[in-house]
Amino acid sequence: MQQIENDTWDAIVIGSGMGGMAAGAALSQVGHRVLILEQHWTLGGLTHSFSREGFTWDVGVHYLSEMAPGDRARALLDWLSDTPIEFAPMGSVYDTLHIGAAEPLSLTRPYEAQERDLKDRFPDETEAIEAWTHAMREGYEAMYKIFPTRAMPEIAGDMLDWWNRRTISKWIDRTTKEVIDDLTDNPELAAVMSAQWGDHGGRPSKASFAMHALIAGAYLPSGAWYPVGGAAAYADHILPTITKKGGEARGGVRVTDLLFEGDAVVGVKIEDGTEIHAKVVISDIGARETIDSLLPEDCGHEDWITEIRALPSSIAHFNLFFGFEGDIEAAGATRANHWFYPTGETDVVWSDAPNGPPPHMAVSFGSLKNTAHDPGPRKKHMGQAIFWADWSTVAKWAEGPPGPRGDDYGTFKQRAEETLMAHFASCFPDLAKLVVYKELATPLTTVSYTGHRHGAFYGLDVTPERVKCDALRAQTPIPGLYLAGQDVASPGIPGALWGGLLAAASVDRRVFRHFQG
Repeated sequence: MQQIENDTWDAIVIGSGMGGMAAGAALSQVGHRVLILEQHWTLGGLTHSFSREGFTWDVGVHYLSEMAPGDRARALLDWLSDTPIEFAPMGSVYDTLHIGAAEPLSLTRPYEAQERDLKDRFPDETEAIEAWTHAMREGYEAMYKIFPTRAMPEIAGDMLDWWNRRTISKWIDRTTKEVIDDLTDNPELAAVMSAQWGDHGGRPSKASFAMHALIAGAYLPSGAWYPVGGAAAYADHILPTITKKGGEARGGVRVTDLLFEGDAVVGVKIEDGTEIHAKVVISDIGARETIDSLLPEDCGHEDWITEIRALPSSIAHFNLFFGFEGDIEAAGATRANHWFYPTGETDVVWSDAPNGPPPHMAVSFGSLKNTAHDPGPRKKHMGQAIFWADWSTVAKWAEGPPGPRGDDYGTFKQRAEETLMAHFASCFPDLAKLVVYKELATPLTTVSYTGHRHGAFYGLDVTPERVKCDALRAQTPIPGLYLAGQDVASPGIPGALWGGLLAAASVDRRVFRHFQG
C-alpha cells in the first residue's frame, strides 16, 4: 500500500558508506536536513564491522592514508565528525612485499626513505628508481587536478581539462604498466613498483597510472593509519553530525525507485511502497548501480547512461577471515600488510577457483593496528587474507537469491576455502596453527552487501577512460540527482570521502570553503 511521508527533506542520501556519510555530514554542517537510507541494518557501508564467536573484523578498512594531523583529508574528516576520530600510526613500514623467491621487501615512508631502500635492493637501477619517485609525485598531483572537475559545471571542467591536457596525456592516459616499462626492464623492480595495485583494484595493464600514483603514493608523505576502535568509528563519529542537526540515518531500508516530477528527481520510494520527498537525492550505491536499479527506462539522457555503462567493473575478490588465539606476532603477524606474488608476476588474478593456488594474496591483521583492541587472556586476534579473482568463478550462481545457493555452490565454497587456507598456511605456517575460526566471503558476498555489479569491491575499474569520464560528475544531467562515493573520485575510503564531499559541494557551493584548509 502506497504511503507518503509528510516531511520533505533537504536531501536524501541512498547508502551509508563513506561517500554517503560524508555527503550527508557536509550538507548538515551548512544547514541542510539530511536523511540517509541504508538497505542493511548496520550503517557504515564498507566501513562497518561484523562479529563471530567473539571476533570482530573490519570489512573494508585495512589501512588509511592522509590521516596525519594537518593532512587535508584528515582536516575534512574532522570537520565532518561530531567528535574527532582518533587514528593510530602504523609505523615507518606499512607494506611488506613477497615477490617470487626474492627476500621480502619492506615499503617505508616517506618518499626519500622508500627511494633509498629501493636503491639498496636494486643498486644498478638508480636512474629508474629516481624517475619512478618523480612519476609517483607527478601522477598523484595529476589526480588532484582532475577531482575539482567532478563538482564543476561541464564547461568549466572541460576548460580545466584542456589546461591540464599535457599532464593528462603523460600520467592519466598511460597505464601503470606503460609507465613502468618506460623506466625499467628489471622484472623484480617492475613487480615492486606495481605490487600495491590491489589498493585500487586496477590491474597494472589496465589502470591509469595517475590513479596508481594517487593511491599507492598517498602513504608516502605521512604514512599509514588505522582508526582507533576499528572501522565502525566512522559511523560512530560522523552520523551524529547529521542527527544532531535534525537529520536521520535509517538502516534496513531499501530504496527501489526514484520519484520524478516531470524530468526532475524529487524523492525516493522504498521497498514497502512509502514515498519520501526531498529537494535533492544523492546516490552512494555506485554510478552503474544507480542507473541499473533506480532509474526508469524512459528517463532519457541516453548518452550519459551509455557512457557509464561502457565503463568496466573493477575486480572481484575472495576474503578469508581468521580468528586467532595465541601470540600472533611471534608467529609472524605484523601491523604492516603482506603482499604475496609467488610467481613473481603481479598482473594476476585467481581465475581457476577453486582449483590451484591463487597467484596473489594480501594479508592484514586488523587487531594489531587497532590500539583499542584488547586480546584478553586467550590472546584473541583477527586477520584476513584477500585474493583478487575473476567474476567468472562465481557467475553461474549470481542469479539466485542470497543465502543457500544449492549443494554445488556449497561444495565450491568449501573447496575454495580449503585451497586458500592451504595457501595461507604455506606462507604463514606458524600462524595457521593458531587459527581457531575462519570464514570465507566470495564475490557473491560483495554483491549481497553492496549491490555492486560483478562483485566489484572498488566499483568501476580505474582505467584511463574512467578517470577522464565526464559522465562521473557528481551532478548528473537529471535535475535533483547527484552521485557520491568511489566512482566520483577514487577507490578506497579516502576516495569515497572525497566523492561524498564533491557531491555535497555540487549541491551547495558553501561546502567548497572547507576544501581550502
